[in-house]
Amino acid sequence: MAILDRAKLALFCSIKCPGELILKLFDLAKELRDREIGVISGFHAPMDKECFDILLRGKGPIAWCPARSIEGMRLKPEYKKASQEKRLLIFSPCTENKRRMSALMAERRNEIAVTFAERVFIAYADPGGKTERLCELAVALGKPVFTFESKYTENLLALGAKVGAIDDVALVGGRTEGASASRPSP
Repeated sequence: MAILDRAKLALFCSIKCPGELILKLFDLAKELRDREIGVISGFHAPMDKECFDILLRGKGPIAWCPARSIEGMRLKPEYKKASQEKRLLIFSPCTENKRRMSALMAERRNEIAVTFAERVFIAYADPGGKTERLCELAVALGKPVFTFESKYTENLLALGAKVGAIDDVALVGGRTEGASASRPSP
């Protein structure tokens, strides 16, 4: 099965993330890794990068969409390993002459990730920022959008996001996805 067919959860976080949500996001990333939930993202913001590193230590599929050309991109050994294991797909809408990321390319990349995803999880979005606008797009496209319960996510909840537990987030295509999905809950 192709990685894009399995990486159905888009994951995003604004560049600046409150400490309370950082800990929750680490726990979520570990749970996604352990359940082998497929994730798609640009993995550019600091917390996104941390999640990427956590996910790479698992066995689940990852679709990484950098906001720059992938021609000639140097990959870290752990990225090469995941790619060789057929669990990391690196794709970009950018042409080979776009070596540096721009805000416009990042916005387009995030829109592509939302389009491919069945569900979206936004850990935090600066009020009025680009990640908040991404939530609006996902809701407009009819994608279920989830976030954490926190005073810092009230803006996302007001836009139509729902507080999501791991079982909500892991539900893809009408079924629970992941290695531990068939195990009963404790």
